[in-house]
Amino acid sequence: MLFFYATSAQEKRTYKASTADEMDISVNGVFDEPEWQNANWENDFIQHEPNEGEEPTRQTEYAILYDANNLYVAIRSFDDPDSISMRMTRRDETDGDLAGVYIDSYFDKRTSFAFIVSAAGVRSDMVSTNDGDNEDDTWDPIWYAKTSITKNGWNAEMRIPLTQLRFDENDEQIWGLNVLRYIFREDELSSWQPMKRETAGFTSQFGILRGIENIKPQNSLNVTPYMVARTERFEKEPENPFLKSGKSNGFDAGLDAKIGLTNYLTMDLTINPDFGQVEADPSQVNLSTYETFFREKRPFFIEGNNILSYKLAFGDGDQSANNLFYSRRIGRRPNHSPDLANDEYADTPDFTRILGAAKITGKTKSGWSIGVIESVTAEEEAEIKGISGNKTEVVEPLTNYFVGRVQKDFDEGNTYIGGMLTAVNRNINDEHLDFLHKSAYTGGVDFVHKWHNKDWFVDGGVYFSRVEGSEEAILNTQTSYSRTYQRPDADYVTLDSSRTSLSGTGGKFNIGKTGGKLKFVGIFSWKSPGLEINDIGYTPEVDEIMQAFWVGYRWYEPFSIFRSMGLNFNQWTGYDFGGNLLGAGGNINGHTQFNNFWRAFSSINFNGEQLSHSALRGGPAMKTPGNHSFYAGLFSNPQKKFTYGADGGMNWSNEKGYYSRKSFEVEFGYRPVKAMQIEISPEFGVSDNQLQYITQQDHMNDKRYIMGTIQQKTFSTSIRINYNVTPDLTVQFWGQPFIATGDYDAFKYITDSKADDINDRFALYSGEQITYDTENSVYHIDETLNGQTDYSFDNPDFNVKEFLSNLVVRWEYRPGSMIYLVWSQNRGCYDNRGNFDFGNDLSDLFDEKPHNVFLVKFSYRIGR
Repeated sequence: MLFFYATSAQEKRTYKASTADEMDISVNGVFDEPEWQNANWENDFIQHEPNEGEEPTRQTEYAILYDANNLYVAIRSFDDPDSISMRMTRRDETDGDLAGVYIDSYFDKRTSFAFIVSAAGVRSDMVSTNDGDNEDDTWDPIWYAKTSITKNGWNAEMRIPLTQLRFDENDEQIWGLNVLRYIFREDELSSWQPMKRETAGFTSQFGILRGIENIKPQNSLNVTPYMVARTERFEKEPENPFLKSGKSNGFDAGLDAKIGLTNYLTMDLTINPDFGQVEADPSQVNLSTYETFFREKRPFFIEGNNILSYKLAFGDGDQSANNLFYSRRIGRRPNHSPDLANDEYADTPDFTRILGAAKITGKTKSGWSIGVIESVTAEEEAEIKGISGNKTEVVEPLTNYFVGRVQKDFDEGNTYIGGMLTAVNRNINDEHLDFLHKSAYTGGVDFVHKWHNKDWFVDGGVYFSRVEGSEEAILNTQTSYSRTYQRPDADYVTLDSSRTSLSGTGGKFNIGKTGGKLKFVGIFSWKSPGLEINDIGYTPEVDEIMQAFWVGYRWYEPFSIFRSMGLNFNQWTGYDFGGNLLGAGGNINGHTQFNNFWRAFSSINFNGEQLSHSALRGGPAMKTPGNHSFYAGLFSNPQKKFTYGADGGMNWSNEKGYYSRKSFEVEFGYRPVKAMQIEISPEFGVSDNQLQYITQQDHMNDKRYIMGTIQQKTFSTSIRINYNVTPDLTVQFWGQPFIATGDYDAFKYITDSKADDINDRFALYSGEQITYDTENSVYHIDETLNGQTDYSFDNPDFNVKEFLSNLVVRWEYRPGSMIYLVWSQNRGCYDNRGNFDFGNDLSDLFDEKPHNVFLVKFSYRIGR
């Protein structure tokens, strides 16, 4: 659990640190050194949640010492020893009772470094920027902490090397400071510096740390080489020269480094990084035109990513992933797949190797926040073997990725202005790769201003894109599903097959109030039809002008059966650049925690008729009926050994029978011992769609956009088992069986995509017009009923079955040095039966031969 961020304009408390002789403090959770006996101990913590401003149920005290190289923190959490919740977890996944210190060593009132430890001795750390708006819990500094149980409660003792903090060289340091404590069984948070949830901001309302004198900034310098050995086992395919042995082995090596360039700036380097210990992405079947967004899991790209973010939308809703930088583009699966003859087989890389990458992040004394990434990915080749001989074919060119981000603070963090620039340059030397952009550039400027104790804000920005390449590449860009210049009814854009570049713009403007119990924001944004940021950014749709309004109310204090509650209302309207209404809708949602610690949420959505540019994949825009939906969830007290919950919902179109979806998920958690957590989350969904796109065919100088009625069923179960031997030795298992089926019937073609009556938008094929070729799994259409096939299409029914799993043993045998033992297993099969038969589908899945990967990774950190 991470601490809730909120503050108030309370009177600032001041703490004065004391000196310690270097090497005299032994970090063991026992405060028996004379320095601790003589230290300045502070208490008088104030409750923040649930009863803000009241005395906490248990008091806390702390003291801080320092020497030339370290900061020492001691926290006494008074309690009944038998009531302390000690849950062993992995680092940064702390659970149970917690205590931590937050330090604003920049003293910019916007940036803080958090060092948190659980009663079980598990460490968690994070960097908070933009006055608490952004959190980065992937930051993993080198620091030390031990805890102990006493007759009066539990102790936490920390040693934080000064190399892990950024500060200026002064006679006396003046830093922001807060110390917090969380009591798990009470779900209670208290702090040394009083906080108020109604007031916006976090770091800006810290107390003050003084008394640290004559210390010098110390830049970190450490190098971590790694070695990895891998072996794979899979089903033998005698006819395939790459799979005939059923096994492969490999060895690799690389290096990571962290270098303090100045007091404020840190450079991270990686050469030939390996991410074999990273969990696989969950399975899914995507029948839409929208690209699936996958969150980043690779450590190099996660750490410090908050400073490299330029969001295109406000808040954390459906469009929150839209960003000028989407790090999953770097090292992605190669863009090209070779065309193979019947007798040929190809060995194509699963991902593009990152030859090297460098990242510079930090904040200067004058208030400049800086983030830069420079990365080079390799030219990748597919090896092709066949009767006619062996050859190679380039599937991904040598590519350079650059991302730069700056922000400047003014007026103690109440105002900041920033800019971002990205560049992708590909070295394309093969004609078959001309469909890729040779270069792609994006950039933007943004600003935020807050006033009235940061309760009110205005947030705006404008950005641009420019892509260059061959005529083929730019034609592909114009006709992609996100912009569809080729639509016959798109009279406000022009398809130009001779273009070798394309440019676009976007922007956002938000104004609102985020302080107090009543909050609201007015939102306006646009993305022009020519905007293309997806070489290194992420946005699934452009050609839109959006307006939205959000208002919310919060009950922070307990009342009746509730500990807290929130209620929100949203409204939105969208247009394209031709002035056509894309859709309008609204949402009401709420969430609450009850006095028994159970939690619940519910949401109701209403959408009017929509206009989709991409439903016909380049055909005219198509009207789709509006819809309404309801979602809700209820979850039990997380403090119990056995926890459970359920959530689900239903979605119906306003036109009866056009579309419906029902989904339901249950969650079970069990902690048999303090060091083990088991979680199982089965989910099942059923959707029916009368107009699911299948394909398009030419017919008599016209296009036939062929649709079908689909019933889609999906079942998956996420299984997690975490066993934490010690805070530094953990075993984690994740597995997911996944079954998805699609059963099509009632085939039809579009006649008038924007007819007022939905039944006038299509024509059903009659039994005389459509026949099915069972042997070849093909539908033949004789639309003119002249006894000859006019066009055909493949059977679209599908059964997708996958099982993904990985088992990771992680041992941090010394700070910053790791050993990983990994076993990954993938199974998968596909057929086009279309019907959902859970028993048979699951049996088919586990009858398949698995693909096993066994990996051993060893790294050793050198430096300080």
